[in-house]
Amino acid sequence: MNTSNPAAKIEELDLEKFDIESEKAFLITAQDFSTDKEEFEVSEKNLDATQMYLGEIGFSPLLTAEEEVFYARRVLLGDNIARKRMIESNLRLVVKISRRYNNRGLALLDLIEEGNLGLIRAVEKFDPERGFRFSTYATWWIRQTIERALMNQTRIIRLPIHVVKELNIYLRTARELSQQLDYEPTAEEIAVKLDKSASDVSKVLRLNEHIGSVDIPIGNSGEKVLLDIIPDLNNSDPELSTQDKDIEESLIHWLDELNPKQKEVLARRFGLLGYEPATLEEVGREISLTRERVRQIQVEGLRRLKEILINQGLNMENLFNSERI
Repeated sequence: MNTSNPAAKIEELDLEKFDIESEKAFLITAQDFSTDKEEFEVSEKNLDATQMYLGEIGFSPLLTAEEEVFYARRVLLGDNIARKRMIESNLRLVVKISRRYNNRGLALLDLIEEGNLGLIRAVEKFDPERGFRFSTYATWWIRQTIERALMNQTRIIRLPIHVVKELNIYLRTARELSQQLDYEPTAEEIAVKLDKSASDVSKVLRLNEHIGSVDIPIGNSGEKVLLDIIPDLNNSDPELSTQDKDIEESLIHWLDELNPKQKEVLARRFGLLGYEPATLEEVGREISLTRERVRQIQVEGLRRLKEILINQGLNMENLFNSERI
């Protein structure tokens, strides 16, 4: 296998056997590529590798709307060649989205690598009969994987080793369950899977949600602060804003199928219908309910919304990212 050429790696991968978690390191990475995460330096070799990759994917022809539907149908039938064609034809979309997150803690090739994982997942899940263009659908997957990688990169909390190990077990279990359930599992579901108490799981998972001050210096030089590398979710280009608007309009329509309390809780939690994203405690104060009751209503609402989204060929992970809250 050509280990110095990112595009060649995609060409030679057996995508049918590709496992997103265990084989992640082998996708879109060059042998000589390295990232100094503290100094944010890009070497001449890295720049050359990036330019080479961007040049090579430019030769991948884009799909017409008709070809997109044709290949997507073939993917659903298990056609690995069609799957590979859809991935290669949308690599430029990944690059375009990845550039929005540049200079925020990960090198461009790292961002592209994460985005390609989201692209692969989108190709596997996309159903052309639901009426969405693939680029609209894939954008959610690509952005989510990139943003998750950036959040992991910018976590500044220092925890004891035994706590970190326990947290990693819970997070790994949560990822596995999210793949099975097509939505982010609750602490109760994780606890059942691991035979732990829900309160213990919730306590440890809350450590993962905590982020320090955005003004804390990072790196050895101290010239950058956390705010410099946190993704700016409000800074989007017109094309991506249009794609977001398409899905948000559909989401608002689906929320109307929930009962009023579920609709209000989800809208407040995830920043819909004019609300700003809020924590469980904040929502509880606004609607005079306990944090636990708000959480229960959220679980009920997400479960109902999941049923609606399944009928639309989508899943919860495309639309909500509760890790941001």
